[in-house]
Parts: sequence; C-alpha cells; structure tokens
Amino acid sequence: MPKGILGRKVGMTQVFTEDGRLVPVTVIEAAPNTVIQVKTKETDGYEAIQVGLGEKREKLINKPERGHLAKAGVKSVRYLREFRIEDAPEFKDLKVGDTVTVDIFKPGDLVDVTGKTKGKGFAGVVKRYGFNRGPMSHGSMYHRRVGSHGATGPARVFKGRRMPGRMGNVQRTIQGLEIVRVDAGRNLLLVKGGVPGPRGGLLKVQASVKSK
Repeated sequence: MPKGILGRKVGMTQVFTEDGRLVPVTVIEAAPNTVIQVKTKETDGYEAIQVGLGEKREKLINKPERGHLAKAGVKSVRYLREFRIEDAPEFKDLKVGDTVTVDIFKPGDLVDVTGKTKGKGFAGVVKRYGFNRGPMSHGSMYHRRVGSHGATGPARVFKGRRMPGRMGNVQRTIQGLEIVRVDAGRNLLLVKGGVPGPRGGLLKVQASVKSK
C-alpha cells in the first residue's frame, strides 16, 4: 500500500469550504509516527516501513519487543503497524528513528481509513441484520426471533446463516474519503465524512487505492 500514518479519532465537527459549503468532517489526531523498522526485499521479501504510535508502561513490554524498539531509540510504543512502500517513493528514503507527520498529505487527497467499529455486544437478528419482526399484537407467538433456519431436509444449518451473535468490534475500511484540511501545527487531519470506531480509537490513514 502507499504512504500512510497512524492516528486517533478525536470526533466529528463541520467546517465551511472556500466556496461556502458546510462539510461534515472527522478530526483525526495523527501525532508524529516513529519509524521502528525498514523492511526490504533482500531481507524480508517486500518493502515496507513499520511505524509506532503512542506510549505505554515499560513493564508491559516484553524483552524481545524492548530490544526491537531499542534499535530505533524508542523506549515504548502502544501500537505498531506497517505500510507498504512500493508505490510511495517519498517513503523509500526514511530510516529507522525518522518520523512520519501529517505533512505527507494535503487538502484534496483521497485516503482510505481503517479502524475497528464500535462493539455493541450480543444482538438479535433484528438489530444485527435488520430483519423484519413479526406481529406485536396479543396472541402472536413470534416477535423478534430468527424464524426458519432453513430446510428440514439437510438436518443441519448451513454455514453463513444469519443468526444472533456479537455485533460490531470488527475491522472496517472506508475508501475514498477526501482530506478537507491539514493542521500540521496540531497534528490534525480533517477528513470528509465519518470513519469507523469510537472516540480515541486507533485509525490507519493511507493514500486511497481509488486515487491511482
């Protein structure tokens, strides 16, 4: 994948564009990411950079990870992620210990934003999949239940049948979002529209595959 950066979701607001349109935007705080490792085709089979974001208590870092971070001169990071750099020439000159900032993007760029959706716990099929409910009147024995599980012939339920279960807390990517504004002084990206996850959730922002 092309260039990208890790950030946290701050929340949503709205801004006016130069032509007077009111645009809903998601504010993403993307503090400088430290390059922890540079991967090459010779040693790893592909070209990528591994970046880190945030901090956590050193007692929570195991010994192998501590040695891995020490090579970049970093004591601790909370998140480690990779970005492929085959299609990002500006990333090929990065070295271990360098930083990646929001300056890699500019207003008008299209990005893909990846995050984990909000977890909603165990949910039935009406909430989870939008099934129609049964009659709610007196005497009805069917309200919000699943209904038929399939034909009786196979004597089993086929894979893929939509059933009650855990809802949310899965990785999702929203493609082709436009960057409305870049605030390098405060490490902020303003992206048009909504993105997955709760406030404070980790987001992976990278140049959109649709922009090629």
